Amino acid sequence: MTIIIRPDYHALPIIEKTGIRWIPPQQAERQDIRPLRIGILNIMPLGEQYEFNILHPLGLSVLQLEPVWIRLESHNYKSWQENHVEEIYVTYEQAIRDQPLDGLIMTGAPVETIHFDEVHYWEEIQAILVDARRTIPSTLGLCWAGFAMAYLEGIDKFNYEKKLFGVFELENLDPSHPVTGELDDVFWCPQSRHAGLMDDAMEAGEKDGLLKLLAYGKEPGYTIFATSDDRFIAHTGHPEYNATRLAYEAKRDEADPEVPAPVNFDFHNPKNRWRSHRNNFFIQWLRYCYLIVSTGDMTNAESLRGGWDKET
Repeated sequence: MTIIIRPDYHALPIIEKTGIRWIPPQQAERQDIRPLRIGILNIMPLGEQYEFNILHPLGLSVLQLEPVWIRLESHNYKSWQENHVEEIYVTYEQAIRDQPLDGLIMTGAPVETIHFDEVHYWEEIQAILVDARRTIPSTLGLCWAGFAMAYLEGIDKFNYEKKLFGVFELENLDPSHPVTGELDDVFWCPQSRHAGLMDDAMEAGEKDGLLKLLAYGKEPGYTIFATSDDRFIAHTGHPEYNATRLAYEAKRDEADPEVPAPVNFDFHNPKNRWRSHRNNFFIQWLRYCYLIVSTGDMTNAESLRGGWDKET
C-alpha cells in the first residue's frame, strides 16, 4: 500500500527503512485513486515520537491512505517539539471541512486517573466523539480514548492501586466480528494504564445492548469492545506500541515506586511478541472502514458478517 505524506515529514527516514511505500500529496492528486482519509487525533505526550507507532501498522494495509493529523484546540502540547503541531496538525473542524474522514483514530492520554469532567479538554473530546459517531464510518479509541467511549455509554472507569504495565494475554471473544475476525484465539498485547473498566459493568453493558465485548484478559479485563452500532471500536491496551516505546516507558518509570516492573517484558532486552496482533488489528479495522465506505452501509457490522465469513 501507499501512505500519502509530505517529503519533509520528520519520520520519513524510518518509514523508508521499514519498507513502507509513500508518495507526496502532489503525486497523489494526479492519481485516479481516492485514498482512505484517516484522521489521527493525537494527544499522547511526546506525540511526534509516537506518530510512527500509528503509521507503521497502517502502512501495512493494501489500501492507499491519507493520514490527517488532528490536534485539540483546548490543549497545550507542552511536551512536543516546538512548532511541530502547527506544521502538520489541523483542528477537527478543518479536517472535515472540505472532505469527509473515512475513519478516525483517537489516541490515549496521560489523564486516566482524572475524572472525565475534570479533564480540561473533555468538552472538546466529547463533541468530537458525538460528531464522529454520526458522520464517520468508524472511530477507533486507544487506551484512554476507549475509556471515553465507554463513559459515553454510561460505564465509568476506576483507578488501579498499581499501574497495569507489561504485555498480557487476551482471548478473542468474537472471531466473527469484522475487526477481531482475523485475530488469533489468544494473543498478546501491551498495557500501560492506571485505570480499567469493571467486568460486571461491561457485562451489564452488553446485556443491556450497549456494548459488544470482543476481547478479554484476566488482568486487563475487557480490553477490546464495540458500541452496539459498531461506530466506536475501543482497545484499552496499546496495540500500536513497538517494543522501543514500551521499553522507553519502563526505563522512564524505573525509579518510581508507584510503577511496577513490566510484566512479561524485559526492557533491557525488548522483544515484540504482539506484532502480529498489532498488524492484524489495524489492517482489519482499516478494511472495516473501507467496507463501510464502499458499500455505503453506515448501520453496523452485522450487515458485513455474512460476507466476512464467506471470505475467511
